[in-house]
Amino acid sequence: MIDRRALLGGLLAVPVAAHAVGRRGGDPIAATRHGRVRGRTKRSVLVFRGIRYGGDTSRTRFRRALPPAPWPGVADALAYGPAAPQTRAPEATSEDCLFLNVWTPALDNGRRPVMVYLHGGAHAHGSGSDPLYDGANLARRGDVVVLTLNHRLAGLGYAYLAQLGGPAESGNVGNLDIVLALQWVRDNIAAFGGDPHRVMIFGQSGGGAKVVTLMAMAEARPLFHAAATMSGQHVTAAGPNHATLRARAWMERAGAGSVAELERLPVERLVEAMAMTDPLEGKGEISFTSTLDHRVLVRHPFYPGAPREAAHIPLIVGNTHDETGLWIRATLERGDTTWDNLPARLAREMVRDVAPDHVVARYRALYPERTPGQILLAASTAGRSWPGHLIQAEERARIEAPTWMYQLDFPSPEAGGVFGAFHTLDIPLVFDNTGVPGAATGNGPDARRLAGRMADAFIALARTGDPNVPGLPHWPRYDLTRRATMIFDREPRIENDPRREERLLFEVAPYIKPGG
Repeated sequence: MIDRRALLGGLLAVPVAAHAVGRRGGDPIAATRHGRVRGRTKRSVLVFRGIRYGGDTSRTRFRRALPPAPWPGVADALAYGPAAPQTRAPEATSEDCLFLNVWTPALDNGRRPVMVYLHGGAHAHGSGSDPLYDGANLARRGDVVVLTLNHRLAGLGYAYLAQLGGPAESGNVGNLDIVLALQWVRDNIAAFGGDPHRVMIFGQSGGGAKVVTLMAMAEARPLFHAAATMSGQHVTAAGPNHATLRARAWMERAGAGSVAELERLPVERLVEAMAMTDPLEGKGEISFTSTLDHRVLVRHPFYPGAPREAAHIPLIVGNTHDETGLWIRATLERGDTTWDNLPARLAREMVRDVAPDHVVARYRALYPERTPGQILLAASTAGRSWPGHLIQAEERARIEAPTWMYQLDFPSPEAGGVFGAFHTLDIPLVFDNTGVPGAATGNGPDARRLAGRMADAFIALARTGDPNVPGLPHWPRYDLTRRATMIFDREPRIENDPRREERLLFEVAPYIKPGG
């Protein structure tokens, strides 16, 4: 029998007494509005893993999640919660996946800035438990509270079923999970020494795309006060017609004749169907992403421009110099790109519709010393990944919204540096985690020094709304006259309009999101 007073205490708990210490080995205990949680202390940082912020989504499949039921006593928050169901999962998964993790210097009334990280994985993979996202070093370095989270992914988080008789919000329930987590932050983070009025969201790749999508969502905007997107190149969400086509194809592959039947199928069947080839792009797994559904998301993140409603939110827009080094890694390692096969290889990688032979000729004129493989890396990045970042910064500049742009030039030492500064390389730098297994930056003095500078800039944005800090050159806001960009390298510097000729080469064609 659950004690009624314990239930009411969980519901009404005001998190001012969160500094109370548990009886088991002095572990920290924090009070949330749903119940108390027990964490661990690790090298002066208090760590809470696997705090429930939402109910089991198997009960609300394709619908808005519910807050968690209150619990009596003290719940252990000592291990990460399961990740969302996904293909090729490297960890335990479950539809009961709405858990978050907190790193904090102290359970006091410190009113520290809060940094909420949204993981990458193209809306289909990943979780908040990757070792690269461990927030201890950030919390310790900047006296901030760091939070990561899991939310629904792929078809369970972004399949748009509204035109097939399903819930109206189904195409964005993954984003609504994040909104629920941010509401948890608003209501509970003071118990963990954080300031609910200084919340920064940041994310890399798909996580960065979620950041800019939340900036376009009226329900999300009041819940955060600064933002940073790291290689999150989204300009548009999925259109409702294409999203419906994908949802229908997924239903058919899963063997469901209706949304009602899809809601009842075993989750394993749904995950198996997620591995199907995308019906629009004809390659890769079926692509589910945020959807322009005219309800939860009523506009694209950066089309027809940056949302003026988010103009007050300071934003860092970041990218890496050699984004595609992650995807063409095997080709670069083989070293068999020649002038003859370069145009065909480049055509497979570019998003902007520019003739590959024209691109190759222009690059050879600009960089006569470069090899075919080096031009493949540079041109595929400029024609695939870079344009979205530029559009984000440009559209923000047009409405004079506070925006700072960076480019990571620091190359990974892997394979002698042939991959350059590839997609994901900024994650361990921003988290000051270059010594963590899996960090491709190396852990030498240059990497550690650069990590400290990047971490400090992100911490400053969370604390003050401006990333300028001692140890870096003055970082001007991005505008269309100078296009000032912080180049993060062994020695950070400001460059105006870096890679200008490459930018102009690809600007002759519009940027269209593949399969959008």
